[in-house]
Amino acid sequence: MLSLLLPLTHAVTYTRWLHLLMGAIVPLACAMVFPGLGSPSPGDWALIAVLPLPLVLAVAMIPSVRRAEGLQARLMLFPGPHARVKSDEQPGVSAAPSASWSDRARTGAWLLLRVETGLAVALGTERLMALALSLAGAAAGEPGVADPLVPHAGGSWVYVLLIPMPLLVLVAASAGAGALMARAARRLLGPSVKERLSELEERTEQLLERNRIARELHDSLGHALTLAVVQAGAARTAADPRFTDRALEAIEETGRAALDDLEGVLLALRERQRPAGTRPGLGEAGSLLDSARSSGAHIDAEVSGSLEHLPGPVSREAYRMLQEALTNVLRHAGPVQVRVRIVVERARLRLEVRNPLTAAASAAGSGGGSGLRGIRERATLLGGEARAGRDGNQWLLRVDLPLG
Repeated sequence: MLSLLLPLTHAVTYTRWLHLLMGAIVPLACAMVFPGLGSPSPGDWALIAVLPLPLVLAVAMIPSVRRAEGLQARLMLFPGPHARVKSDEQPGVSAAPSASWSDRARTGAWLLLRVETGLAVALGTERLMALALSLAGAAAGEPGVADPLVPHAGGSWVYVLLIPMPLLVLVAASAGAGALMARAARRLLGPSVKERLSELEERTEQLLERNRIARELHDSLGHALTLAVVQAGAARTAADPRFTDRALEAIEETGRAALDDLEGVLLALRERQRPAGTRPGLGEAGSLLDSARSSGAHIDAEVSGSLEHLPGPVSREAYRMLQEALTNVLRHAGPVQVRVRIVVERARLRLEVRNPLTAAASAAGSGGGSGLRGIRERATLLGGEARAGRDGNQWLLRVDLPLG
């Protein structure tokens, strides 16, 4: 019994009822012109149900009608944040204009269903409300208050107990019809194949952007923290005021750069477009090499070709790869001899970072950390490849990127 009365407490039951009644506006408006609503016969009601169908199908051909119907269905057929029925399920109803004849056909079928169902619900509502009023009149001793659905005699208190019955039947019928219309809305107003593909592409772009932001944070902040730790440890060991001053200066510069990168990432997370050109490129690799040298590493750098005319994405991603490579060297091998070789050819960019293979570096490399994985992912997205591993008694990272 309680399950039957439960729809009475749901706001969506009444919004669906209102949505169904709105569907009867068009046929009833047409009926006021012809054949009239004075005392229509069953044949007139059949004509009223059929008369507006050509007009409804013509309106369905307008692309924006699908958007309007989708927005109405979302608002009135499904529980919202204000409803007592909490649901995480998405309506699955599109709010985009018709983009194909298939969309127009489904919109036409939806409008026909809405008009016919709305007319039936409107007639049922009118008759059940009339019955409730008639029962109330009969209970008060005035049985002629309204035209009853079933004949009855007046003047009995029993009718007081019967008054809620038509209203409960009306709510139950409206709740059932509304639930069926919600299911039909998902089928007829749901996203088309093209819209589903577009949504899938958008989600893929969002995932790629999140991965890019995660890599940016890992590379930039990881590099800054590694340099700070190495510099602080070297300054404490050296016990030289001048060396300590240089170490603190390097930590300060690296920290500022990391803060700038962090600010850019936070702006991207707030959906403010950050110009790609503000991200450092390979032309600024000198600052990376200098910061590594200030940490005690002996950097032997060789650059062949011009770095100024590299494509933007290649230059920026190669900068991050070099940054991550130097960070890995300082983190796992310490201040050792590092050889960096950058070669810009006509159609390719080659980057090599080589350092002595210590026990810690060997263990870190064999573990396949997120840094090397990020380098490989960056190279793959650019159509290139990255390989890292033992080369004799040294550790070698080699990146090969196309410039096309």
